Amino acid sequence: MFLCWCLSLVALIPLTTSTNPGVKVKLTAKGIEYGRQMAVASILQKLKTIKLDDMSGKVKVSPIGKVKYSLTNMKMVEVGLPTAALDLVPGTGVKLSIVNAYFRLEGNWRVKYLFVKDSGSFNLNANDISFCTSLSITSDQTGRPVVNSLDCGANVGKTSIHFKGGASWLYNLFSKYIDSAIRKAMQKQICPLVANAVSDLNNNLKTLNVLAKVDQFAEIEYSMVASPAVSNTSIDFGLKGEFYNIGKHQEPPFSPAAFSLPPQINNMLYIGVSSFTTESAAFVYNTAGALSLYITDDMIPQGSPIRLNTRTFGVFIPQVAKRFPGLMMKLLVKTVKTPVITFEPNNATVQTFASVTAYAIQPNATLTPLFVLNLDSSVSARVFVSGTRLAGAVTLNKMDLTLGTSYVGDFQVGSLDNIFQMVLKMVVIPRMNAQLAKGYPLPTLGKMELVNTQLLVLKDYMLIGTDVQFTG
Repeated sequence: MFLCWCLSLVALIPLTTSTNPGVKVKLTAKGIEYGRQMAVASILQKLKTIKLDDMSGKVKVSPIGKVKYSLTNMKMVEVGLPTAALDLVPGTGVKLSIVNAYFRLEGNWRVKYLFVKDSGSFNLNANDISFCTSLSITSDQTGRPVVNSLDCGANVGKTSIHFKGGASWLYNLFSKYIDSAIRKAMQKQICPLVANAVSDLNNNLKTLNVLAKVDQFAEIEYSMVASPAVSNTSIDFGLKGEFYNIGKHQEPPFSPAAFSLPPQINNMLYIGVSSFTTESAAFVYNTAGALSLYITDDMIPQGSPIRLNTRTFGVFIPQVAKRFPGLMMKLLVKTVKTPVITFEPNNATVQTFASVTAYAIQPNATLTPLFVLNLDSSVSARVFVSGTRLAGAVTLNKMDLTLGTSYVGDFQVGSLDNIFQMVLKMVVIPRMNAQLAKGYPLPTLGKMELVNTQLLVLKDYMLIGTDVQFTG
C-alpha cells in the first residue's frame, strides 16, 4: 500500500501550469524501504497461489523405451523471498528485483511402462529463483494514477525432486523430465503473478485524495506541478497544494514562491506546506464570505460584567444609551480583505483586516446601525498534525481599533478597546479555534496513518516529518 502511495504521487498528471508547488513531498530511503517490504509481502501472497495444472506425457527413456507419466494435485506449500531490492533509477522510475527466492511444492505421480504401473507422491524444491520488474506509472481520465508492470524477467535456477512410494529404479528413469517440465511451468507463472500483484494496487490508488474536500466551502488540490525528481536515495514531488471554493477553481491574486526542503532523512516522509497553501485557504474562505460572524449577548460568558446592550456601551458612548435606551445589541465582525499569513522560524502569524458593525436591536427585531469600526488584529498560530490533517489554534497578539463610520456622533474609539479584546478572546477566537481544530486533509491514500510526526515552522513554509503505517 505504501509503495502504491509513493507511485501514485508520480502519476498525478496531467501536469498543471503552475511554476512552483505549494506543497513538496520527499520520500526518503527509509520510506522506500518500507515500500519495499510491503511490495514483497504483496508479491509473496500472490506467488503462494501458484497452481500447476496436471501434467502427463510420454518420454523415451534409454534403454527401456517409452514411459508414460502423469503428475496430479500439485500445490505450493512454501515460498520464500529472502533477498529483494526496490531500486530508484535516477530520472526514470522504480525497479523491483528479487533473487535467491525458493519454492516448495507437493503432488502425486503415476507411471506406466509396458505392464508395469507405479505411483506415489513427490516434493519438489526450486531454488535460485530470480525475477525483476520495472514499473510504469500513467494517469487515467480522472487524474488518478494507474500502475503497470513495464517488463518482467523470471528464472528458476535449480530444482530437486524427491519421490515417495513406488520403485525407485522406475521413477529415477524419468525424474529429470518431470523436473524440467515443472520448472518451465513454474517459470511461466511468475511474471503474470507479479504483474497481477502490481495491478491490484490500482484499486488502492483510486483512494488517493487528488481533490480533497475540506468542508462546505473549500477543497484542496494535490495534483503534480512537475515530474518527480528521482535520485539514488529519494523521490521529490511538487504538488499544487492549493485551496479552491467548492466547484469553482478561481486562482488567487498571488502565486507560490520557490522553497526547498532541508536534507532530512530520519523519517520516511517529509511534507513541506508553504505559506501559499494557507494563504490560498484564507483567500477561498474570504471569497466565500465565511470569515464573518454575528455576535449576540448570549454568546458572551454569563459571568462577564460586559454585556452587549446599549447600557454597557452607553458608559463609553453616552449618546448610544440616550438615543437607544434599554436595547440589546448585535455585532457583525467580517473580514474586509484576505488575511495575511506569515511563517518565520518557530513562529506563524496571521494578520487580519476586519470591520465591526454595531447594531441596536429594536423591539420589532429590526437592526439600527450605531457605528462601524476598523479592526486590524494579529494572532499567533500554533500548527500541529492531527491524524492525517493539518490543524491549528490561534491566540491574540494585538488589535487596533479605528473609527470607520459613526451614526451616533463622535466618540473616543480607544475607550472600547477592553470590550473588543474581550469579544475577540471570549467569542471570536474560540470559534476560530473550533474550526481550525478540524484541520484540512494532507495528501493520503486509503487507511494511511502518520506516526512519529513532528512539525517545524520555518521561513515561508512548515515542515512535517513523519513515518507511515497502513492499517489495511
